[in-house]
Amino acid sequence: MYAQSLRLGRILGIPFGVNYSWFIIFLLITLSLTTQYSHLHPSWSSAGHVVFGIVTSLLFFGSVLLHELGHSVLALKYNIPVRSITLFIFGGIAQIGKEPEKPAHEFKIAIAGPVVSAFLALLFYGLVFIAEDSSEAVAALGEWLGRINLSLALFNLLPGFPLDGGRVLRSILWKYTGSYERSTKIAAGAGNIVAYGFIGIGVWQALTGNFFGGLWIGFIGWFLLSAAQSTTLQIKFRSALKGVTAADVMTRECLQLPGNISVAELVEHHLLKSGARCAMVMDGERFRGLVTLHEVKKVSRDDWPLTPLQAVMVPETELAHVSPSTPVEIVLQKMNEQDISQIPVIDRGQLLGIIRRDRLLALVQTRLELKA
Repeated sequence: MYAQSLRLGRILGIPFGVNYSWFIIFLLITLSLTTQYSHLHPSWSSAGHVVFGIVTSLLFFGSVLLHELGHSVLALKYNIPVRSITLFIFGGIAQIGKEPEKPAHEFKIAIAGPVVSAFLALLFYGLVFIAEDSSEAVAALGEWLGRINLSLALFNLLPGFPLDGGRVLRSILWKYTGSYERSTKIAAGAGNIVAYGFIGIGVWQALTGNFFGGLWIGFIGWFLLSAAQSTTLQIKFRSALKGVTAADVMTRECLQLPGNISVAELVEHHLLKSGARCAMVMDGERFRGLVTLHEVKKVSRDDWPLTPLQAVMVPETELAHVSPSTPVEIVLQKMNEQDISQIPVIDRGQLLGIIRRDRLLALVQTRLELKA
């Protein structure tokens, strides 16, 4: 989940929460709805305007959450892990653990969100039809939510990455070109066009009197542009790593120490002198676990001389690892998922070496420069 986010719970096993920026947009939408209701329905009480403003705003963000759940349910169906769903100032995002393996999977996952929003729009418009003669307040709530969900569905279908429509476009291009990278570049390029369009509309509106509305549209365009450009960089990143395996980037020059030495000895005689950031704990020739700076810092300095490495190491059985033939792209993905800076390379129970994040990133930079 995003840093600086408040976790609220789990849905279908998926952690969900709100980024702190969400509170800003929630307040703004609630104030806007309260003002709108007071103008359109002056017969309501002031408290009624506020209450329905809050309820409508909460239901709107509930709709955004359901939109993201639509993507997530399909992702889980295709064995794609969903790390979290986070609501933030620009809406919501479902963070999936990996990209779909087939164009058809990409299409279904992408289209699921807009389908959910369109279905919600129909439900809320149906609520208007049911309640228009019996409850003016419920009908007003249903009308706004129906309109906003329909807008959400249509907006997300714009054919530019990272919008759902951009992912749909990528899936179609992927199917007919057979190239994931090429399809992503085209979809990201379309995303740039959509983003610049929003920025242009925002500037025009700001200059013609609708300053805050134009500013908001411009911010949306800026967000889309940043995401599209980030996607282009990711494709270059993947291209730079193509054909490289764990065996190519691992190093055998790693500290190998017995488990009975103390943390103090590790730090004073090895880490501080060599600049290493981890040590492999060995029992003879057998690899037993890994100690990194993270484990060291969890031990009080006063306890360093009394704490053996085997007491703080991450055991081999609990340690993320890769095989020599694992593509480096998968290695980096695994390191990001586990939030680790080094990962052992193990083959048939034998430790062959270790991959460090800094070495991996240096390799990427070199390959990008030489391939530019």
